Amino acid sequence: MIELLEQLALIPGVSGDEGAVAARIAEEIKGHCDECVTDPLGNLLVYKKGKKRAKNRVMLAAHMDEVGFIVTAIGEDGLLRFDTVGGIDARVIAGKPVLVGKNRLPGVVGLKPVHLLESEERDKIPKVDELYLDIGANSREQAAATVRLGDRAIFDSDFVRFGEGLIKGRALDDRAGCAALVEMIRGELEYDAWFAFTVQEETGTSGAKTAAFTQDPDYAIVVETTTAGDVGGAPEERQVCRLGSGPVVSFMDKGTIYDPELFGLALAVAAREGVPAQVKEGVFGGNDSRSIQCARGGVRTIALSIPCRYLHSPSCVLHGGDAEDTLRLTRALAAALAAR
Repeated sequence: MIELLEQLALIPGVSGDEGAVAARIAEEIKGHCDECVTDPLGNLLVYKKGKKRAKNRVMLAAHMDEVGFIVTAIGEDGLLRFDTVGGIDARVIAGKPVLVGKNRLPGVVGLKPVHLLESEERDKIPKVDELYLDIGANSREQAAATVRLGDRAIFDSDFVRFGEGLIKGRALDDRAGCAALVEMIRGELEYDAWFAFTVQEETGTSGAKTAAFTQDPDYAIVVETTTAGDVGGAPEERQVCRLGSGPVVSFMDKGTIYDPELFGLALAVAAREGVPAQVKEGVFGGNDSRSIQCARGGVRTIALSIPCRYLHSPSCVLHGGDAEDTLRLTRALAAALAAR
């Protein structure tokens, strides 16, 4: 699963431009599913028969898109103005290497040199509209020969294994969830299952709306990542969740109040299966659940999340064991819901 995650995490897939990720996932599951279609929005919708017919239709969802940047203007000097796609903290942008457009042109995020800043500016975080992408072009014409308005850019960041089971990379949110669902599809299922690899989660969970409407599930499990605050200087009561402590089960976030019965069931299944699990300690973030639970007449929904430090940055960090345990819990919970 971790090797697959590495392959998926290195593919560019900023919201609205997830086609390359979808193509790779389709290739990985080819011959392992009974139906695989792409809807008009770009979601990859998959059905796989299990050993038994499901009493309830269970949808398993993970989003393919990542946060990034979009080119909004080209200056006379060849520098590119941009906006963020999805929520990115401005503190992690300045000075970072990037890859721009379909040709993955190397560049850097530039800003005004410190010696030109007024004294009151030096202690402030630069705003996005004060930054630019420098691809080495000397003029608008030279830049426009290789970059178009609307082109996406991604952080240029390697996939690295370090420490005791830790992984660093770009787009682990939510290629880790995608990797888990691919592994489920490539394996043997106890019950029939429906899978949705969704688009545009980072910009409003648009893909999940159409995917859930089409698949019309009774239950949904969203396999995600969530922010872990177990870092230096963070008080224990604000750490939310911790790496190495297993999948995270949420009772509420900024977009969803999760089904209380499913919240309890997820923890009970984890205990039964011997999977370590933790409860998300706070109401933060959001994911595709907010759209899935409102599809058609309503869908009973739960999220299982992999704890991840430095989310939406070029250096997302997660624990490989947590990813594997999230896959184990997802398999067991999906079977339990299908058989209810």
